[in-house]
Amino acid sequence: MGMLIAILLGFFGVLLMRRSLLWRQGGGDYVIDKMCADNIQAAANCCASCGTAEVDDVKLKKCDQCDLVRYCSVTCQQEHQPQHEVMCKKRAAELRDEILFRQPESTHLGDCPICLLPLSPSTKDYLFETCCSKIICRGCDIANKLLREREGQLRETCPFCRHPQPKTPEEQDKNIMKRAAANDSFAIRQMGMKCYREGDYEGSFKYLSKAAELGDVGAHHFLGALYLEGKGVKKDYGKAFYCYEQAAIGGHPRARYNLGLDEGINERYDRAVKHFIIAATLGNDDSIQRLKHCYTIGKVSKTDFAAALRAHQAAVDAMKSPQREAAKEVNYPDGKW
Repeated sequence: MGMLIAILLGFFGVLLMRRSLLWRQGGGDYVIDKMCADNIQAAANCCASCGTAEVDDVKLKKCDQCDLVRYCSVTCQQEHQPQHEVMCKKRAAELRDEILFRQPESTHLGDCPICLLPLSPSTKDYLFETCCSKIICRGCDIANKLLREREGQLRETCPFCRHPQPKTPEEQDKNIMKRAAANDSFAIRQMGMKCYREGDYEGSFKYLSKAAELGDVGAHHFLGALYLEGKGVKKDYGKAFYCYEQAAIGGHPRARYNLGLDEGINERYDRAVKHFIIAATLGNDDSIQRLKHCYTIGKVSKTDFAAALRAHQAAVDAMKSPQREAAKEVNYPDGKW
């Protein structure tokens, strides 16, 4: 009885769900199947291929790419694919762009865990503590050193976990390997970067891939560079920029800037401007320079450019403190992570 009801509901659902619309694009006409807006709810409860309704023990599964239609089986999904393919790709691209062009709340670095101020995206302004895998701003590091000196030349410790600081590069590497063995994504990324500096590109790709799987945003960015350069892996432009996109979504300003450059090279200026504005809002200086160029050639409005300048300055100001300004006068020894 339940199956009979499902078939009857499915029959009427299909009648409501499927209509052909004439779609004009690029001077050519083609017909695609699309759900009418007033029947979306009815369509959502029916298989897009056979029309079986979702009742009792009949469960439908959404299309993995677009979420617009549902199917009762893999067979129905395969049979319906030729009709659904154009709409599916279009909607999947729209969903991807919604995620890609969403403004992150902060950079992938977040805040310094000690002073709680946003970390600067510049590598000159922060350091990596190998003992606990925390990223500390140089202002807090200098303040910690001065405190230890005032307390009687005590041994230098980590500003965050108070573990004694490593005295040699070998001790640093030992700390990194210990953290990496515990599946610390940041430490694994550092291992990958160390391999890269030593010319072991295959080892670098292995470590960075694992760090990216664990959710490390910086690893996605460096993986993109490996794919782009063809080091340690076959050169793949598509995978390179997919990695850049993943990093940009996670708040990586440089990855976002690279995406903007690529869009500009391909003369997709509207997308390029969006990337540069997001990166500038995160404090990326190079993006501001690119926006200036876009403004001079008329690719960004005066209002949007002015808003980007204000957002960039606000981000830069939020990263400043007296301690950080004082730290800029200090030269750090080579080998400091």
